[in-house]
Amino acid sequence: MTSDMQEEHLTPVATPQASPLPRPLTSREKRRRRRRARHRGEEILGWILVPLIVIGIVWGVNAVLEAMGTSPGVVWDQLMQVKAALSKKI
Repeated sequence: MTSDMQEEHLTPVATPQASPLPRPLTSREKRRRRRRARHRGEEILGWILVPLIVIGIVWGVNAVLEAMGTSPGVVWDQLMQVKAALSKKI
């Protein structure tokens, strides 16, 4: 079976020469790169700012409740009591 095949050594293929100067970017390519960079920056900023905003809101709610002389646990318990009282009326 292999005697039917005529195998020869492979000849190397010439690789295309790279141009010495890269071609300048078109306006569309520049815009795409700017847009991609802006999106990357917005994602990074979002991953940093959103947790800070959530932590700030929690801290603010705790500070307001502390100033009023209560805590989130007490408020939650009172809300559950109100819910229980309203469900008994119906």
